[in-house]
Amino acid sequence: MSMFCYQCQEAAGGKGCTVKGVCGKTEDLAKAQDLLIYITKGISVYSTKARALGVINKEVDKFIMESLFATITNANFDRNVFMERVKKGLQLREEVKNQYVNAGGKLTESKENTSWLKKILGFGGMKKEEELKLPEAATWFANNANDFNAKAATVGVLATENEDVRSLRELIIYGLKGLAAYLKHSNHLNYNDEKIHGFMQKALAATLDDSLTADDLVALALEAGKFGVDGMALLDKANTETYGHPEITKVNIGVRNNPGILISGHDLKDMEWLLAQTEGTGVDVYTHSEMLPANYYPAFKKYKHFAGNYGNAWWKQTEEFESFNGPILMTTNCVVPPKASYKDRMYTTGVTGVPGVKHIPDGKNGKAKDFSAIIAHAKKCKAPKEIEKGEIIGGFAHNQVLALADKVVEAVKSGAIKRFFVMAGCDGRMKSRNYYTEFAEKLPKDAVILTAGCAKYKYNKLNLGDIGGIPRVLDAGQCNDSYSLVVIALKLKEVFGLDDVNKLPISYNIAWYEQKAVIVLLSLLHLGVKNIHLGPTLPAFLSPNVAKVLVENFGIGGITNVDDDIKMFMGQ
Repeated sequence: MSMFCYQCQEAAGGKGCTVKGVCGKTEDLAKAQDLLIYITKGISVYSTKARALGVINKEVDKFIMESLFATITNANFDRNVFMERVKKGLQLREEVKNQYVNAGGKLTESKENTSWLKKILGFGGMKKEEELKLPEAATWFANNANDFNAKAATVGVLATENEDVRSLRELIIYGLKGLAAYLKHSNHLNYNDEKIHGFMQKALAATLDDSLTADDLVALALEAGKFGVDGMALLDKANTETYGHPEITKVNIGVRNNPGILISGHDLKDMEWLLAQTEGTGVDVYTHSEMLPANYYPAFKKYKHFAGNYGNAWWKQTEEFESFNGPILMTTNCVVPPKASYKDRMYTTGVTGVPGVKHIPDGKNGKAKDFSAIIAHAKKCKAPKEIEKGEIIGGFAHNQVLALADKVVEAVKSGAIKRFFVMAGCDGRMKSRNYYTEFAEKLPKDAVILTAGCAKYKYNKLNLGDIGGIPRVLDAGQCNDSYSLVVIALKLKEVFGLDDVNKLPISYNIAWYEQKAVIVLLSLLHLGVKNIHLGPTLPAFLSPNVAKVLVENFGIGGITNVDDDIKMFMGQ
């Protein structure tokens, strides 16, 4: 098989990338990522069975979580990293298999039993059948690079022939990738949930079981949504207990005269370490893209050299990194392969990677990462070139909005606020995404936008005004802070005495790009939210039949044009 990838919104032709990823990944890299996901499934076969016997391997938990995260769109472009991970995965698979056997587990079931996968994963309804062998992902070994390459060509997305089964399996896997990203951020702050790790491994193993029906897989996808809510709640707790609740904040988008470091991605622990190590050095720190919400946290406001936000959403980095002049630290996904003109100023850390770009490793034994190299680099650079001036306002996470609940409720009761629009999600480079700018501009003046994620860059610098002092764009934070929007909606449902969240004057017009948006979507479906509209296009990985199920059962829809969509949302 040649390369095939359709996990992001920009899949070529709305179908899939087959020559080179729109993101920039090559065929060899795509296949290496496919092989790593295959290996995580094989490990999960044993780890899921071992967990049922009380055996939990924390190294396996970490490996699977980070492997899923590393394969998210625009996270890591270094093929060697993935091949080393595959080798490590094979070692861990044998380790956890031995732990399972030593705990009294058996590797096969007698023919009187149903499929062991169905049995251990909690699915019922199987008839008695002949003994089933372990799936190949649990037994395959490689002796050399040729073996790796040959196998990688056979285990990609298209290895599942049935289009609907393939669609549901990939929907689950992409949701797991997003969930793994959020769990990784929580773990970095020493917050963990063994049940989430257990579910991710159960679900990975389930994608190997050909006996699972479409109904089984739909149920598993909705269960992923349940754990998506748990994962975002855990990260919200980790962030707020560590750094305080986000506060309403005006963020400077201009520049100072000092040299600076630009930090992008999502990881707040890296932000904390960088601010602490740059204090007193004469180097300023600026956030970029999804790191903007770091400006809202009380713990970071004490740093006088925390200068504000520079630039816009991730996809503009090839021009904005050029003008920044100083070094850039990429902490998570949202990496665009750099231009030669600033490649020597880019640094990666965590699961991110680009061949030829300097990588800052984790600290030993849980100690802080050492950012001295990037700080020394910054001191040799010119101050950032100013690309805009002014301020943007944010910090409207659930704690802050609920503090304004009386004011919001009064505005709704008086008719000053007629409708809320959840416009969370991602930004991207397709011109069709200008729809969201136009949509925000044309919304009735009595409508308020609730946002999270980098989708906000399509409208957070527009002068949309306020309603009785309540800004018409309420930015809750990063994509994971979509949880805040859920908390707000559920609180409003309670305040207004409603029995169904769908009876609130809230519409969902969400822009998606990558796999973290998938887990947010599944989380909303688990919570019973209906009539969510996704754009600028529906996911390519939804087969016609699976899309039909989502439309009929959950009211999932796409977008058309701004004027007609606003009329539809407003019930006109």
